[in-house]
Amino acid sequence: MKNCKVIAIVNQKGGVGKTTTCANLGIGLARHGKKVLLIDADAQGSLTASLGYRDPNKLEATLANVMGRVMNDEAVPSEYGIQHHKEQVDLMPGNLDLAGIEVTLVNVMSRENILRQYILQEEQIYDYILIDCMPSLGMLTMNALTAADSAIIPVQPQYLPIRGLEQLLRTIFRVKKHLNPELSIDGVLLTMVDMRTNFSKEITQLLYNTYGGKIKIFKSKIPFSVRASETSAEGTSIFLHDPKGKVAAAYESLTREVEAL
Repeated sequence: MKNCKVIAIVNQKGGVGKTTTCANLGIGLARHGKKVLLIDADAQGSLTASLGYRDPNKLEATLANVMGRVMNDEAVPSEYGIQHHKEQVDLMPGNLDLAGIEVTLVNVMSRENILRQYILQEEQIYDYILIDCMPSLGMLTMNALTAADSAIIPVQPQYLPIRGLEQLLRTIFRVKKHLNPELSIDGVLLTMVDMRTNFSKEITQLLYNTYGGKIKIFKSKIPFSVRASETSAEGTSIFLHDPKGKVAAAYESLTREVEAL
């Protein structure tokens, strides 16, 4: 029986809290005693940088090297490229080399399955593998969705991100139909929420009215907070940076929701 759950944190729109959610959910799960691997599948290397690895392009091995090895039918040694973060999560870093990998993937046989082949090797070690996807629906995101058991979709309570959700859902259902029949959606996560404003309340209600009957919307909502944005500069999670704050409480609540799925 498979004990590891692979979750893609995905939205084709940038700036919705994917990276922050991937880092804090992963570290939240690690704080609960789970063995967690975070995979930075974004050429911008935002997750890698936010966890304190300031120059991802200087790392000896990253996800690009791993995927290159898989494409060339070369073995990927255990621990190859993995960084061990002080908050008890492992990280497979990403950097600009992933942009080249995305171009190369177009001409590779079984191109959507390259990341999956690597993850199949790592699943026996971890309880959770979280993939921080790039803000596009390109080949790397297809690889992440093909490798994942489920997806979490962070969404800001604004009109355009909610509109963009329809396209993302169509893509996920296409991947499920053609590439990964096991893929499901864990839920939509509202991020950067300011419920003091009527606009946020109206958009949140629109989300529930439009999608609430089709897909789960997490009860946990991640509030807007300057403190949360500061964590990237610190290279730590919100649990270390502001442990008594509302964002830490929200990510703790999300962690419990994800564990209960």
